[in-house]
Amino acid sequence: MTGAGMSVESGLKTFRDADGLWEEYPVAKVATHEGWLADPTLVTNFYNMLRKKCWNVKPNEGHRLVAALEQKYQVTVVTQNVDNLHEQAGSTKVIHLHGELMKVCSSYDVDDPRYIRQLTPDDCEIAPGTKAGDGSLLRPYIVFFGEAVPNIGVAADEVQEADILIIIGTSLVVYPAAGLLHYARPSTPVYLIDPNPISAGDRVKQIQKGASEGMKELYETLMG
Repeated sequence: MTGAGMSVESGLKTFRDADGLWEEYPVAKVATHEGWLADPTLVTNFYNMLRKKCWNVKPNEGHRLVAALEQKYQVTVVTQNVDNLHEQAGSTKVIHLHGELMKVCSSYDVDDPRYIRQLTPDDCEIAPGTKAGDGSLLRPYIVFFGEAVPNIGVAADEVQEADILIIIGTSLVVYPAAGLLHYARPSTPVYLIDPNPISAGDRVKQIQKGASEGMKELYETLMG
């Protein structure tokens, strides 16, 4: 399970930190359905800006080491992040809880696969007013605040089956993602990598380091 702290070392700001994106762009205006209805041009341009930033960064060592675990383990990544850095690093099974920045979709039916469009580095901007095949405005393929998280059940099933649970770069305060920890079996070892002290219960072993340094330490343990 990974959160915003996973991508910080790649140069992507978190949303919630003191200098995070929510300081510059109010959540209600760019990350809610109401904000989208009120000003789709503002929302479209905000996510165009995020995509440009994302295409200019690369996976960090933490991402690469998570992918490298597949040499020995069957790995599923459940991420709260909307970037595609896990995929770029080589992870082959990634569940995005909060959507995918590099995709756009119908604003009538977000999950209609006929109108989900994958963007590329050369084609990552959506002109305000561009429409999907069903005639609705193309909107970011992002789970806005207040919307259902369609992949949460899939993620819970994966956590229930896990033999090892690794949590990286998340404060475990944002629900429903934070609740996934409770789906892990009592016998499943849980490792938490984050530079900030996090109270997550006695069963959780914290490695108080950033994503890359923490994964280096845990990688040696798991692959040794």
